[in-house]
Amino acid sequence: MTQPPSQQPPQGGFGAPQDPPPGSPQPPQGPPSAQQGYGYPPQGPPSAQQGYGYPPQQPPQAPQQPGPYGQQQPGPYGQQQPGPYPQQPGPYTQQQPGPYAQQPGPYGQQPGPYTQQQPGYGYPQQQYPGAPVPAGPGGGPGKRKPALVIGAAVAALAVIGGGIYVATSGDSGNDKPVAKESGDAGPSTSPSVDKGDGNGDGNGGDEDLNAGRKSGEAKVLWLQKNDIDLPRSGSDVHGPWVVGDTIVKGMYREVSGYSVADGKKKWTVKLPADLCAAPSQTTTNGKIVIGVKNGTTSRADCADLQMIDLNTGRAGWKKSVKKNGTWDFLSDISLAISGDTVTVARTGNSNAYRVSDGKELFGKPAGTCQPYAFAGGSKLIAAASCRTGDTDTQQQQLQEIDPATGKPRWTYKPKQGWQVDKVYSVDPLVVSLKKDKEWSILALKHDGTLRSGLTSDKGDSFAPDCGSTFAVFGKSLDGCTGVAADANTFYIATDAGAGLERTNKVVAFNLNTGKPKWKATAPAKTTVKPLRMEGANVLLYLEPGYEKGGGIGTLAPGGGSVRTVLTHPASTSGIEKDFYRPQILYTGGRSFIASGRVSARNDKEELETKTMMAFGN
Repeated sequence: MTQPPSQQPPQGGFGAPQDPPPGSPQPPQGPPSAQQGYGYPPQGPPSAQQGYGYPPQQPPQAPQQPGPYGQQQPGPYGQQQPGPYPQQPGPYTQQQPGPYAQQPGPYGQQPGPYTQQQPGYGYPQQQYPGAPVPAGPGGGPGKRKPALVIGAAVAALAVIGGGIYVATSGDSGNDKPVAKESGDAGPSTSPSVDKGDGNGDGNGGDEDLNAGRKSGEAKVLWLQKNDIDLPRSGSDVHGPWVVGDTIVKGMYREVSGYSVADGKKKWTVKLPADLCAAPSQTTTNGKIVIGVKNGTTSRADCADLQMIDLNTGRAGWKKSVKKNGTWDFLSDISLAISGDTVTVARTGNSNAYRVSDGKELFGKPAGTCQPYAFAGGSKLIAAASCRTGDTDTQQQQLQEIDPATGKPRWTYKPKQGWQVDKVYSVDPLVVSLKKDKEWSILALKHDGTLRSGLTSDKGDSFAPDCGSTFAVFGKSLDGCTGVAADANTFYIATDAGAGLERTNKVVAFNLNTGKPKWKATAPAKTTVKPLRMEGANVLLYLEPGYEKGGGIGTLAPGGGSVRTVLTHPASTSGIEKDFYRPQILYTGGRSFIASGRVSARNDKEELETKTMMAFGN
């Protein structure tokens, strides 16, 4: 199919923003607008603003708003008509809102992060411990919405014994470091492994999690409980990442590696201050660079970088991010890794360092367009904002960047006013753009030219899960679930709706035409979420339901029925559903579920909070 002309839209509803006419003005450099980036957390009582934190006492009612291609909004091509394709409504017509729609979410009247009242990602709201909240996209029933992190102790790194790095000083009652040999390091509740007879306890002897396991169901290999003394507001969890036989996660002031086989802690790197940023993936040889606060006061910035070898649990180089001028704000950053390069992004500024030795590779580029976020992996993709003469109209662009030099390999400019939202896949390149209440997904070729704009059938509503990571000046482009892509096809989950018997579909789009190829329905009373490609198949997480365990499944390239490869026990479905914004991994025949945040009302509840769980045959 030939490419659409430069000023004509593709045949469909998502659309694809096009290049502006020659001589278009360029947007201003500086802090993000209300539609871009994230807001600061309020310091006072809870408000109706949206973001991380505890839920409000009464969940807000979602207003009924038109979808991204309502009759008053021109599409990304700027055609002044009732929607770009009046005879063929797009995926988010006036009757069908977009992925962050202002219609009731899967668990009740909870507006998504892109409401009319709170454009952009919003401010994190404070919430009261234990208050119930209906989860947004990707969440599950009964999820507790936790609060923001508050810094505490000051400490320094020191090497102690067999690979354990511990804080050597502190001024907070939360920090009581103890040096241990790596063989002694272990979680507060030492997990035991089922030996194959279904009698293993899986969680330190409190109860036998495999006692109710039925024939054909996987075993609970182990269950972790929190063993970190957290501040009252709790802490986000970064990761997990699997490197060889180790699964790694970071939280508060430490990064720890656990055995994938039995869950026992293998090593810990203690940090002098709060862990504040981490990339979604590691280098191919298992190294990672994380962001650490440069102090423990409320004024501390996320300005220190720490490299860690996740194979050994040893900390490598550490350095502070080089500021690019007076107006370089480092309160929040986002990190991405591609090859041996880690990028450090925030609005209007960026730096890149070599992961192996910490050498700075490139900084803020010259010109009016400045990268503010990156997506890593096999390619390095940058989203940039450009100055224009109109302060109310943004001009953004996408670029593939050489990770060694920072030089752009190509540039794609959507129509003015459209913002780069997320990168669903870097190879093939599939990106999400937004403008006010409008939403567009497009695919680009390897040279950065338009491949297609995706067009859904009328009535389809989609639910990519890109988390709710809070940042002020740092925006993460990657890390979404609910989507996957191979060379010629993009897969995305539909919204499951509300109720106890929620179910949904996976829709496959032809990346060359932008049109749907097929739809696959989830098993009865089950919601499925694409995780990634597993060979030629789409790997799926089957979310747990009412008295029904979750699991791992696959879909063939041609669609059809979901094939279940691992069934989690129904008897532990309550535990599985209780993880807050869970991150799911599947490798080596084992599945891992890790909570996205840990918070509790008191110390006792905090140490009983389940943080990670593993299943296998």
